Amino acid sequence: MFGLDAFELARIQFAFTVSFHIIFPAITIGLASFLAVLEGMWLKTRKEEYRDLYHFWSKIFAVNFGMGVVSGLVMAYQFGTNWSFFSSFAGSITGPLLTYEVLTAFFLEAGFLGVMLFGWNRVGPGLHFFATCMVALGTLMSTFWILASNSWMHTPQGYEIVNNQVIPVDWFKVIFNPSFPYRLLHMTTAAFLSSAFFVGASAAWHLLKGRNTPAMRTMLSMAMWMALIVSPIQAFLGDAHGLNTLKYQPAKIAAIEGHWENKDSEPTPLILFGYPDMDREETRYALEIPYLGSLILTHSLSQQIPALKSFPKEDRPNSTIIFYTFRIMAGLGMLMIVLGLWSLYLRWRGNLYENKAFLRFALWMGPSGLIALLAGWFTTEIGRQPWVVYGLLRTKDAVSNHGAMQMSISLLLFVVIYSSVFGVGYVYMMKLIRKGPQAHEGQSSEHGGPGQHRTPARPLSAIKESLDDEGKGV
Repeated sequence: MFGLDAFELARIQFAFTVSFHIIFPAITIGLASFLAVLEGMWLKTRKEEYRDLYHFWSKIFAVNFGMGVVSGLVMAYQFGTNWSFFSSFAGSITGPLLTYEVLTAFFLEAGFLGVMLFGWNRVGPGLHFFATCMVALGTLMSTFWILASNSWMHTPQGYEIVNNQVIPVDWFKVIFNPSFPYRLLHMTTAAFLSSAFFVGASAAWHLLKGRNTPAMRTMLSMAMWMALIVSPIQAFLGDAHGLNTLKYQPAKIAAIEGHWENKDSEPTPLILFGYPDMDREETRYALEIPYLGSLILTHSLSQQIPALKSFPKEDRPNSTIIFYTFRIMAGLGMLMIVLGLWSLYLRWRGNLYENKAFLRFALWMGPSGLIALLAGWFTTEIGRQPWVVYGLLRTKDAVSNHGAMQMSISLLLFVVIYSSVFGVGYVYMMKLIRKGPQAHEGQSSEHGGPGQHRTPARPLSAIKESLDDEGKGV
Protein backbone atom coordinates (compact mmCIF):
# COMPACT_ATOMS: atom_id res chain seq x y z
CA MET A 1 0.00 0.00 0.00
CA PHE A 2 1.45 3.35 -1.14
CA GLY A 3 4.90 1.74 -1.38
CA LEU A 4 5.06 1.03 2.38
CA ASP A 5 6.44 -2.24 3.74
CA ALA A 6 4.79 -4.45 6.38
CA PHE A 7 6.78 -2.87 9.22
CA GLU A 8 5.66 0.65 8.35
CA LEU A 9 2.07 -0.50 7.87
CA ALA A 10 2.09 -2.22 11.27
CA ARG A 11 3.25 1.02 12.89
CA ILE A 12 0.56 3.01 11.08
CA GLN A 13 -2.10 0.50 12.10
CA PHE A 14 -1.17 0.66 15.78
CA ALA A 15 -0.96 4.45 15.64
CA PHE A 16 -4.40 4.57 14.03
CA THR A 17 -6.07 2.30 16.58
CA VAL A 18 -4.42 3.88 19.62
CA SER A 19 -5.32 7.37 18.36
CA PHE A 20 -8.97 6.36 18.17
CA HIS A 21 -8.84 4.61 21.53
CA ILE A 22 -7.08 7.25 23.60
CA ILE A 23 -9.83 9.82 22.97
CA PHE A 24 -12.46 7.77 24.80
CA PRO A 25 -10.49 7.02 28.00
CA ALA A 26 -9.39 10.65 28.14
CA ILE A 27 -13.02 11.76 28.22
CA THR A 28 -14.15 9.05 30.63
CA ILE A 29 -11.31 9.78 33.08
CA GLY A 30 -12.31 13.42 33.29
CA LEU A 31 -16.07 12.86 33.16
CA ALA A 32 -16.01 10.19 35.89
CA SER A 33 -14.43 12.63 38.33
CA PHE A 34 -16.72 15.42 37.08
CA LEU A 35 -19.75 13.20 37.80
CA ALA A 36 -18.47 12.49 41.30
CA VAL A 37 -18.15 16.22 41.95
CA LEU A 38 -21.62 16.91 40.54
CA GLU A 39 -23.25 14.26 42.68
CA GLY A 40 -21.36 15.42 45.74
CA MET A 41 -22.55 18.99 45.14
CA TRP A 42 -26.10 17.74 44.65
CA LEU A 43 -26.02 15.86 47.96
CA LYS A 44 -24.59 18.92 49.73
CA THR A 45 -26.75 21.68 48.23
CA ARG A 46 -29.77 19.87 46.68
CA LYS A 47 -29.62 22.34 43.80
CA GLU A 48 -31.43 20.88 40.82
CA GLU A 49 -28.84 21.94 38.26
CA TYR A 50 -26.26 19.57 39.77
CA ARG A 51 -28.68 16.65 39.58
CA ASP A 52 -29.71 17.49 36.02
CA LEU A 53 -26.10 17.84 34.91
CA TYR A 54 -25.21 14.53 36.54
CA HIS A 55 -27.86 12.63 34.60
CA PHE A 56 -26.99 14.41 31.36
CA TRP A 57 -23.25 13.77 31.52
CA SER A 58 -23.70 10.19 32.73
CA LYS A 59 -25.19 9.47 29.28
CA ILE A 60 -22.14 10.93 27.54
CA PHE A 61 -19.96 8.91 29.91
CA ALA A 62 -21.82 5.71 29.00
CA VAL A 63 -21.27 6.26 25.26
CA ASN A 64 -17.56 6.92 25.74
CA PHE A 65 -17.12 4.02 28.13
CA GLY A 66 -18.66 1.58 25.66
CA MET A 67 -16.56 2.79 22.73
CA GLY A 68 -13.42 2.89 24.87
CA VAL A 69 -13.77 -0.74 25.94
CA VAL A 70 -14.29 -1.97 22.37
CA SER A 71 -11.40 0.03 20.90
CA GLY A 72 -9.11 -0.96 23.77
CA LEU A 73 -9.67 -4.68 23.25
CA VAL A 74 -8.77 -4.42 19.57
CA MET A 75 -5.60 -2.51 20.38
CA ALA A 76 -4.50 -5.09 22.97
CA TYR A 77 -4.80 -7.94 20.48
CA GLN A 78 -2.25 -6.27 18.22
CA PHE A 79 0.52 -7.00 20.71
CA GLY A 80 0.14 -10.65 19.79
CA THR A 81 -0.79 -10.35 16.13
CA ASN A 82 1.44 -7.55 14.84
CA TRP A 83 4.13 -7.23 17.52
CA SER A 84 4.73 -10.81 18.61
CA PHE A 85 8.49 -10.40 19.03
CA PHE A 86 7.88 -7.49 21.38
CA SER A 87 5.49 -9.68 23.38
CA SER A 88 8.06 -12.46 23.45
CA PHE A 89 10.78 -10.07 24.61
CA ALA A 90 8.94 -7.93 27.16
CA GLY A 91 5.69 -9.80 27.81
CA SER A 92 6.82 -10.88 31.28
CA ILE A 93 6.58 -7.21 32.31
CA THR A 94 3.87 -5.68 30.13
CA GLY A 95 1.58 -8.72 30.49
CA PRO A 96 1.35 -8.63 34.31
CA LEU A 97 0.96 -4.84 34.34
CA LEU A 98 -2.00 -5.01 31.97
CA THR A 99 -3.41 -7.90 34.02
CA TYR A 100 -3.19 -5.77 37.18
CA GLU A 101 -5.20 -3.12 35.34
CA VAL A 102 -7.96 -5.63 34.60
CA LEU A 103 -7.96 -7.13 38.10
CA THR A 104 -8.10 -3.76 39.85
CA ALA A 105 -9.33 -0.91 37.67
CA PHE A 106 -11.57 -2.68 35.19
CA PHE A 107 -13.18 -4.96 37.76
CA LEU A 108 -13.78 -1.95 40.01
CA GLU A 109 -15.39 0.04 37.19
CA ALA A 110 -17.46 -2.91 35.98
CA GLY A 111 -18.62 -3.73 39.50
CA PHE A 112 -19.99 -0.26 40.23
CA LEU A 113 -20.88 0.98 36.74
CA GLY A 114 -24.34 -0.59 36.79
CA VAL A 115 -25.17 1.00 40.13
CA MET A 116 -23.92 4.35 38.88
CA LEU A 117 -25.87 4.32 35.61
CA PHE A 118 -29.08 2.61 36.71
CA GLY A 119 -29.30 2.86 40.48
CA TRP A 120 -30.33 6.49 41.06
CA ASN A 121 -33.87 5.53 42.17
CA ARG A 122 -33.00 2.02 43.34
CA VAL A 123 -30.31 2.47 46.00
CA GLY A 124 -29.75 5.04 48.69
CA PRO A 125 -28.02 8.34 47.81
CA GLY A 126 -24.96 7.48 49.87
CA LEU A 127 -24.45 4.14 48.14
CA HIS A 128 -25.02 5.68 44.72
CA PHE A 129 -22.46 8.41 45.42
CA PHE A 130 -20.03 5.73 46.61
CA ALA A 131 -20.55 3.83 43.34
CA THR A 132 -19.85 6.97 41.30
CA CYS A 133 -16.65 7.60 43.28
CA MET A 134 -15.55 3.99 42.76
CA VAL A 135 -16.02 4.30 38.99
CA ALA A 136 -13.97 7.51 39.05
CA LEU A 137 -11.29 5.77 41.11
CA GLY A 138 -11.31 2.88 38.65
CA THR A 139 -10.57 5.19 35.71
CA LEU A 140 -7.61 6.66 37.62
CA MET A 141 -6.31 3.22 38.56
CA SER A 142 -6.53 2.18 34.92
CA THR A 143 -4.44 5.22 34.02
CA PHE A 144 -1.92 4.21 36.68
CA TRP A 145 -1.29 0.73 35.27
CA ILE A 146 -1.34 1.70 31.59
CA LEU A 147 1.14 4.52 32.20
CA ALA A 148 3.33 2.24 34.33
CA SER A 149 3.59 -0.21 31.42
CA ASN A 150 4.16 2.46 28.78
CA SER A 151 6.61 4.43 30.92
CA TRP A 152 8.69 1.32 31.52
CA MET A 153 9.09 1.04 27.75
CA HIS A 154 10.56 4.57 27.80
CA THR A 155 12.76 4.27 30.90
CA PRO A 156 13.18 0.55 31.65
CA GLN A 157 14.61 -0.57 34.98
CA GLY A 158 14.20 -3.40 37.50
CA TYR A 159 14.88 -6.19 34.98
CA GLU A 160 17.41 -8.70 33.73
CA ILE A 161 17.71 -10.10 30.21
CA VAL A 162 17.89 -13.89 30.10
CA ASN A 163 17.82 -15.79 26.78
CA ASN A 164 16.75 -12.63 24.95
CA GLN A 165 13.78 -12.15 27.27
CA VAL A 166 13.22 -9.50 29.90
CA ILE A 167 12.84 -10.94 33.40
CA PRO A 168 11.50 -8.67 36.18
CA VAL A 169 13.68 -8.68 39.30
CA ASP A 170 12.22 -5.67 41.16
CA TRP A 171 8.57 -4.84 40.55
CA PHE A 172 8.76 -1.62 42.53
CA LYS A 173 11.45 -0.33 40.16
CA VAL A 174 9.56 -1.65 37.15
CA ILE A 175 6.37 0.22 38.09
CA PHE A 176 7.93 3.37 39.53
CA ASN A 177 10.46 3.79 36.75
CA PRO A 178 12.08 7.23 36.29
CA SER A 179 9.56 8.70 33.85
CA PHE A 180 6.41 7.19 35.40
CA PRO A 181 5.48 9.89 37.99
CA TYR A 182 5.85 12.70 35.46
CA ARG A 183 3.96 10.93 32.70
CA LEU A 184 1.16 9.78 35.03
CA LEU A 185 0.51 13.29 36.33
CA HIS A 186 0.85 14.85 32.88
CA MET A 187 -1.56 12.37 31.26
CA THR A 188 -4.14 12.51 34.06
CA THR A 189 -4.14 16.30 34.01
CA ALA A 190 -4.46 16.24 30.22
CA ALA A 191 -7.55 14.04 30.56
CA PHE A 192 -9.10 16.42 33.10
CA LEU A 193 -8.45 19.38 30.81
CA SER A 194 -9.80 17.54 27.76
CA SER A 195 -13.06 16.88 29.59
CA ALA A 196 -13.20 20.41 30.99
CA PHE A 197 -12.93 22.04 27.57
CA PHE A 198 -15.40 19.51 26.17
CA VAL A 199 -17.90 20.45 28.89
CA GLY A 200 -17.14 24.16 28.53
CA ALA A 201 -17.71 24.09 24.77
CA SER A 202 -21.03 22.32 25.26
CA ALA A 203 -22.17 25.03 27.67
CA ALA A 204 -20.91 27.80 25.37
CA TRP A 205 -22.88 26.36 22.44
CA HIS A 206 -26.13 26.36 24.41
CA LEU A 207 -25.50 29.84 25.82
CA LEU A 208 -24.87 31.17 22.32
CA LYS A 209 -28.22 29.65 21.32
CA GLY A 210 -29.91 31.60 24.11
CA ARG A 211 -30.37 28.77 26.59
CA ASN A 212 -29.12 30.70 29.61
CA THR A 213 -30.23 28.32 32.36
CA PRO A 214 -28.67 27.60 35.78
CA ALA A 215 -27.41 24.24 34.46
CA MET A 216 -25.62 25.86 31.49
CA ARG A 217 -24.08 28.55 33.68
CA THR A 218 -22.90 25.91 36.13
CA MET A 219 -21.36 23.86 33.33
CA LEU A 220 -19.43 26.83 31.95
CA SER A 221 -18.39 28.09 35.37
CA MET A 222 -16.97 24.73 36.51
CA ALA A 223 -15.17 24.20 33.20
CA MET A 224 -13.58 27.66 33.30
CA TRP A 225 -12.42 27.22 36.89
CA MET A 226 -10.72 24.03 35.76
CA ALA A 227 -9.10 25.85 32.81
CA LEU A 228 -7.92 28.69 35.03
CA ILE A 229 -6.42 26.52 37.77
CA VAL A 230 -5.27 23.37 36.00
CA SER A 231 -3.86 24.76 32.73
CA PRO A 232 -0.92 26.50 34.48
CA ILE A 233 -0.36 23.38 36.59
CA GLN A 234 -0.18 21.35 33.38
CA ALA A 235 2.45 23.74 32.03
CA PHE A 236 4.51 23.20 35.19
CA LEU A 237 4.12 19.42 34.90
CA GLY A 238 5.13 19.59 31.25
CA ASP A 239 8.30 21.46 32.20
CA ALA A 240 9.17 18.82 34.83
CA HIS A 241 8.45 16.06 32.31
CA GLY A 242 10.73 17.78 29.81
CA LEU A 243 13.61 17.91 32.29
CA ASN A 244 13.13 14.20 33.00
CA THR A 245 13.10 13.43 29.27
CA LEU A 246 16.26 15.46 28.75
CA LYS A 247 17.98 13.26 31.33
CA TYR A 248 16.81 9.87 30.06
CA GLN A 249 15.98 10.46 26.37
CA PRO A 250 18.14 13.39 25.23
CA ALA A 251 17.79 12.46 21.54
CA LYS A 252 14.02 13.01 21.83
CA ILE A 253 14.53 16.52 23.23
CA ALA A 254 17.03 17.37 20.49
CA ALA A 255 14.51 16.20 17.86
CA ILE A 256 11.66 18.14 19.47
CA GLU A 257 13.76 21.28 19.39
CA GLY A 258 15.10 20.67 15.87
CA HIS A 259 18.56 21.23 17.38
CA TRP A 260 21.30 19.70 15.21
CA GLU A 261 24.63 20.93 16.57
CA ASN A 262 26.18 22.97 19.36
CA LYS A 263 28.52 25.83 18.54
CA ASP A 264 31.48 26.07 20.88
CA SER A 265 30.09 27.03 24.29
CA GLU A 266 27.11 29.06 23.02
CA PRO A 267 23.85 28.44 24.88
CA THR A 268 21.09 26.70 22.95
CA PRO A 269 18.57 28.97 21.18
CA LEU A 270 14.87 28.18 21.04
CA ILE A 271 13.66 27.51 17.51
CA LEU A 272 10.08 28.76 17.33
CA PHE A 273 9.41 27.71 13.76
CA GLY A 274 11.28 26.02 10.95
CA TYR A 275 11.52 22.82 8.94
CA PRO A 276 13.75 20.07 10.37
CA ASP A 277 15.25 18.33 7.35
CA MET A 278 16.45 14.84 8.31
CA ASP A 279 18.38 14.38 5.07
CA ARG A 280 20.22 17.70 5.14
CA GLU A 281 20.68 17.49 8.94
CA GLU A 282 19.53 21.02 9.57
CA THR A 283 16.42 22.98 10.47
CA ARG A 284 15.67 25.15 7.49
CA TYR A 285 14.01 28.59 7.72
CA ALA A 286 14.59 28.57 11.48
CA LEU A 287 13.23 31.45 13.56
CA GLU A 288 15.38 31.44 16.70
CA ILE A 289 15.37 33.19 20.06
CA PRO A 290 18.91 33.17 21.53
CA TYR A 291 19.46 31.66 24.99
CA LEU A 292 15.81 30.71 25.45
CA GLY A 293 16.31 27.01 24.63
CA SER A 294 18.89 26.66 27.40
CA LEU A 295 16.73 28.64 29.82
CA ILE A 296 13.63 26.51 29.24
CA LEU A 297 15.29 23.12 28.94
CA THR A 298 18.09 23.40 31.52
CA HIS A 299 16.92 26.40 33.59
CA SER A 300 20.29 27.94 32.84
CA LEU A 301 21.55 30.63 30.48
CA SER A 302 24.80 28.81 29.76
CA GLN A 303 24.21 25.06 29.55
CA GLN A 304 23.70 23.39 26.20
CA ILE A 305 21.37 20.54 25.34
CA PRO A 306 22.63 17.54 23.34
CA ALA A 307 22.41 18.03 19.57
CA LEU A 308 21.02 15.52 17.07
CA LYS A 309 24.36 15.19 15.29
CA SER A 310 25.86 13.82 18.50
CA PHE A 311 23.72 10.68 18.07
CA PRO A 312 24.17 8.06 15.32
CA LYS A 313 21.74 8.49 12.44
CA GLU A 314 20.06 5.18 13.20
CA ASP A 315 19.27 6.37 16.76
CA ARG A 316 17.67 9.69 15.85
CA PRO A 317 13.89 10.19 16.17
CA ASN A 318 12.06 11.80 13.27
CA SER A 319 12.44 15.48 14.10
CA THR A 320 10.31 16.55 11.13
CA ILE A 321 7.20 15.14 12.81
CA ILE A 322 7.66 15.71 16.53
CA PHE A 323 8.98 19.25 16.03
CA TYR A 324 5.46 20.19 14.91
CA THR A 325 3.39 17.91 17.16
CA PHE A 326 5.11 19.35 20.22
CA ARG A 327 4.39 22.91 19.08
CA ILE A 328 0.75 22.06 18.48
CA MET A 329 0.50 20.74 22.02
CA ALA A 330 2.36 23.67 23.57
CA GLY A 331 0.47 26.25 21.50
CA LEU A 332 -2.91 24.86 22.51
CA GLY A 333 -1.74 24.80 26.12
CA MET A 334 -1.01 28.51 25.95
CA LEU A 335 -4.46 29.17 24.49
CA MET A 336 -5.99 27.19 27.37
CA ILE A 337 -4.26 29.48 29.85
CA VAL A 338 -5.46 32.52 27.91
CA LEU A 339 -9.05 31.26 27.98
CA GLY A 340 -8.84 30.63 31.71
CA LEU A 341 -7.51 34.13 32.39
CA TRP A 342 -10.15 35.68 30.12
CA SER A 343 -12.86 33.82 32.03
CA LEU A 344 -11.51 35.20 35.31
CA TYR A 345 -11.63 38.76 33.95
CA LEU A 346 -15.21 38.31 32.68
CA ARG A 347 -16.24 36.69 35.94
CA TRP A 348 -14.91 39.76 37.74
CA ARG A 349 -16.79 42.03 35.28
CA GLY A 350 -19.98 40.02 35.78
CA ASN A 351 -20.63 39.06 32.14
CA LEU A 352 -19.03 35.63 31.86
CA TYR A 353 -22.21 34.10 30.41
CA GLU A 354 -23.10 36.92 28.00
CA ASN A 355 -19.83 37.80 26.23
CA LYS A 356 -20.32 36.29 22.78
CA ALA A 357 -16.67 36.60 21.71
CA PHE A 358 -15.59 34.66 24.79
CA LEU A 359 -18.28 32.03 24.28
CA ARG A 360 -17.27 31.53 20.64
CA PHE A 361 -13.64 31.14 21.74
CA ALA A 362 -14.70 28.60 24.39
CA LEU A 363 -16.71 26.74 21.74
CA TRP A 364 -13.79 26.59 19.32
CA MET A 365 -11.51 25.43 22.15
CA GLY A 366 -13.79 22.43 22.79
CA PRO A 367 -11.61 19.86 21.01
CA SER A 368 -8.34 21.57 22.02
CA GLY A 369 -7.71 19.25 24.97
CA LEU A 370 -8.08 16.11 22.86
CA ILE A 371 -5.99 17.55 20.01
CA ALA A 372 -3.24 18.57 22.45
CA LEU A 373 -3.39 15.13 24.08
CA LEU A 374 -3.00 13.38 20.72
CA ALA A 375 -0.19 15.72 19.69
CA GLY A 376 1.60 15.06 22.97
CA TRP A 377 1.14 11.32 22.59
CA PHE A 378 2.59 11.42 19.07
CA THR A 379 5.52 13.45 20.37
CA THR A 380 6.21 10.95 23.14
CA GLU A 381 5.86 7.78 21.10
CA ILE A 382 7.48 8.90 17.84
CA GLY A 383 10.22 10.52 19.90
CA ARG A 384 11.02 7.12 21.44
CA GLN A 385 11.88 5.71 18.02
CA PRO A 386 13.74 3.79 16.77
CA TRP A 387 13.21 1.89 20.04
CA VAL A 388 10.10 0.09 21.22
CA VAL A 389 11.78 -0.57 24.58
CA TYR A 390 14.23 2.29 24.88
CA GLY A 391 17.83 1.13 24.49
CA LEU A 392 16.86 -2.56 24.57
CA LEU A 393 14.69 -3.51 21.60
CA ARG A 394 14.39 -1.71 18.29
CA THR A 395 10.95 -1.34 16.78
CA LYS A 396 11.97 -3.08 13.55
CA ASP A 397 12.97 -6.14 15.59
CA ALA A 398 9.63 -6.28 17.44
CA VAL A 399 7.25 -6.64 14.48
CA SER A 400 5.66 -9.94 13.47
CA ASN A 401 6.52 -11.68 10.20
CA HIS A 402 3.56 -10.48 8.15
CA GLY A 403 3.53 -9.50 4.50
CA ALA A 404 2.68 -6.06 3.16
CA MET A 405 -0.52 -7.36 1.56
CA GLN A 406 -1.82 -8.77 4.86
CA MET A 407 -1.06 -5.54 6.70
CA SER A 408 -2.61 -3.43 3.93
CA ILE A 409 -5.89 -5.35 4.04
CA SER A 410 -6.14 -5.27 7.82
CA LEU A 411 -5.29 -1.56 7.95
CA LEU A 412 -7.91 -0.78 5.31
CA LEU A 413 -10.51 -2.78 7.26
CA PHE A 414 -9.64 -0.92 10.45
CA VAL A 415 -10.06 2.44 8.74
CA VAL A 416 -13.45 1.50 7.27
CA ILE A 417 -14.85 -0.20 10.39
CA TYR A 418 -13.55 2.36 12.89
CA SER A 419 -14.74 5.28 10.80
CA SER A 420 -18.23 3.81 10.49
CA VAL A 421 -18.74 2.35 13.98
CA PHE A 422 -17.10 5.07 16.01
CA GLY A 423 -18.27 7.72 13.57
CA VAL A 424 -21.86 6.73 14.37
CA GLY A 425 -21.06 6.82 18.08
CA TYR A 426 -19.55 10.28 17.74
CA VAL A 427 -22.57 11.61 15.82
CA TYR A 428 -24.92 10.15 18.42
CA MET A 429 -22.93 11.73 21.24
CA MET A 430 -23.05 15.12 19.52
CA LYS A 431 -26.84 14.80 19.21
CA LEU A 432 -27.07 14.14 22.93
CA ILE A 433 -24.95 17.19 23.65
CA ARG A 434 -27.02 19.40 21.36
CA LYS A 435 -30.16 18.28 23.19
CA GLY A 436 -28.57 19.31 26.49
CA PRO A 437 -29.53 18.58 30.08
CA GLN A 438 -33.23 18.44 30.86
CA ALA A 439 -34.87 19.65 34.05
CA HIS A 440 -35.88 17.06 36.67
CA GLU A 441 -33.95 14.22 35.06
CA GLY A 442 -33.63 11.11 37.19
CA GLN A 443 -36.74 11.83 39.25
CA SER A 444 -38.93 9.11 37.73
CA SER A 445 -41.15 7.24 40.16
CA GLU A 446 -40.66 4.01 38.23
CA HIS A 447 -39.07 1.23 40.19
CA GLY A 448 -38.21 -0.99 37.26
CA GLY A 449 -38.15 -4.76 37.49
CA PRO A 450 -37.74 -7.82 35.29
CA GLY A 451 -38.75 -7.07 31.74
CA GLN A 452 -39.65 -3.46 32.43
CA HIS A 453 -38.29 -0.50 30.49
CA ARG A 454 -35.76 0.49 33.16
CA THR A 455 -34.10 -2.91 33.42
CA PRO A 456 -30.43 -2.36 32.44
CA ALA A 457 -28.82 -4.57 29.84
CA ARG A 458 -25.62 -2.75 28.89
CA PRO A 459 -24.01 0.69 29.52
CA LEU A 460 -25.73 2.25 26.52
CA SER A 461 -29.09 1.25 28.04
CA ALA A 462 -28.63 4.29 30.26
CA ILE A 463 -29.49 6.39 27.19
CA LYS A 464 -33.14 5.79 26.48
CA GLU A 465 -34.41 9.19 25.39
CA SER A 466 -35.50 9.88 21.85
CA LEU A 467 -33.53 12.53 20.06
CA ASP A 468 -36.46 13.50 17.85
CA ASP A 469 -37.03 16.60 19.96
CA GLU A 470 -33.36 17.53 19.84
CA GLY A 471 -32.74 21.20 20.32
CA LYS A 472 -36.23 22.05 21.60
CA GLY A 473 -36.16 24.98 23.91
CA VAL A 474 -32.84 26.18 22.51
